[in-house]
Amino acid sequence: MLNAIDSFLNRTTMYRLMLYYLAALLLAALALGAFGILHYGPLALLSSTLIILLVCLAANAIFSRVFESPANLESTLITALILALIISPPSSIGDMASLSFYFWAPVLAIASKYMIAIGRKHIFNPAAFAVALTSIMLGLSASWWVGSLPLLPFVVVGGALVVRKTRRLDLVAGFLIAALLSTMLLGLLEGRSALSAAWNALFYSSMLFFAFVMITEPITTPPDKARRVAYGLLVGALFAPQLSIAGVYSTPELALLAGNVFSYLASPKGKCILTLRERAEIGTGLREFSFAPDRKFDFKPGQYVELTLGHRCPDGRGNRRYFTIASSPTENDVMFGIKFYPNPSSFKKTLSAMAEGGKIVAGQLAGDFTLPSDTGQKLAFIAGGIGVTPYRSMVKYMLDKGEGRPMVLLYSNKLASDIAYGGIFDEARKRLQAKVVYTLTDIASVPHGWTGQSGPINEKMIREEVPDYAERLFYVSGPNAMVMAMEKMLKGMGIPGSRIKTDFFPGFA
Repeated sequence: MLNAIDSFLNRTTMYRLMLYYLAALLLAALALGAFGILHYGPLALLSSTLIILLVCLAANAIFSRVFESPANLESTLITALILALIISPPSSIGDMASLSFYFWAPVLAIASKYMIAIGRKHIFNPAAFAVALTSIMLGLSASWWVGSLPLLPFVVVGGALVVRKTRRLDLVAGFLIAALLSTMLLGLLEGRSALSAAWNALFYSSMLFFAFVMITEPITTPPDKARRVAYGLLVGALFAPQLSIAGVYSTPELALLAGNVFSYLASPKGKCILTLRERAEIGTGLREFSFAPDRKFDFKPGQYVELTLGHRCPDGRGNRRYFTIASSPTENDVMFGIKFYPNPSSFKKTLSAMAEGGKIVAGQLAGDFTLPSDTGQKLAFIAGGIGVTPYRSMVKYMLDKGEGRPMVLLYSNKLASDIAYGGIFDEARKRLQAKVVYTLTDIASVPHGWTGQSGPINEKMIREEVPDYAERLFYVSGPNAMVMAMEKMLKGMGIPGSRIKTDFFPGFA
């Protein structure tokens, strides 16, 4: 069962999963409303959702054209569905206040993506910004009606899939712990039972929906674990509705906006326009794309970035994808090694057909899969196929900086022709005394005179090639199934989890 779930998640982008999740919540609400289990009837839900959706789409088309920025349909739909789930449906057909809310909230949400931005990076969660502003301007507040007991099972099941996909358990847990503690403490100060306050917050408020949907948004989330957890704790501490600062009572949207400010200050600033300079075949089905950035692009070796490529009729995987940066910060170009399989996505087809001078937007730089500050720490890199790209960045950086870190690379491919960046790794052998071990998994196709290993990377190979493995910090990058298997095997060899770093980015699919 778990393997089937992981297979689905690995084929689905994070944005598409969120879209499915929100749509499922609305469908569940429609069904519950039809049976009288939910307070809102299906006609009211459909009408409010349709109005919000149409206004969002229209506003996005207008702002996209005015600002000459690629329109992102998935992002627009996600914003619309969030608004539909937190703004109450109308109490009657002639409810004019609700109608104005359904117009202004979507317009302000979409406008914030284009106008409340610095360096092409928007600062605030669009839905939270919109409902906070409408509360101030129009006196109309979001009810966060999705936080109801009948919808709770759907919120939890879908939320668990989101957390498994994004691997943001640290963020969600930090938020929930801080939010519950804050709620319990304020409950005690008001003379209520702490447990009762926590129970009501978990089961009768939007706390869980907020944790799974609102704070996991990647654009407004800090790039590394430490700052990500701090972000979750801050928003959680401010989440309790009883909290009042300078006479202003907290709401979910205000708590999130405060966290967004912290995240912006603690994160890389802005987006970068990359112009294609050249491309090259570097392995079977593996192409390297070299881009010239429009400004200095600061990153750490091993980090990943989101690329947005506007194109007509994007398929189910959308126009945004995450890729690990293959170049070193010491190089002028920003490079990506990308694997092309048969029947590629519309994104990859468009990228493959891009002419020199074509442009793509890079943003959301993030990732903890980076070198330790201690240059004397012994390292062991394990790569499977395209998972070698972060090591190309790290090794090139070490070569350019003259850092002779004690390093072993175990690099697995099906065929010898699949090996990429061999020149960089062979140079590291000579100049840095690094140990590089290539292994081929298609044993029947191992070429004559092959001097490397054969077969998949296993415990026997690691013990043989890395005899001091207990002293090393392990890095594992490759297909998701391989990464999980390697992590389990290393732990079985006595390597603690704190000495195993796995490469992961939200758009792995």
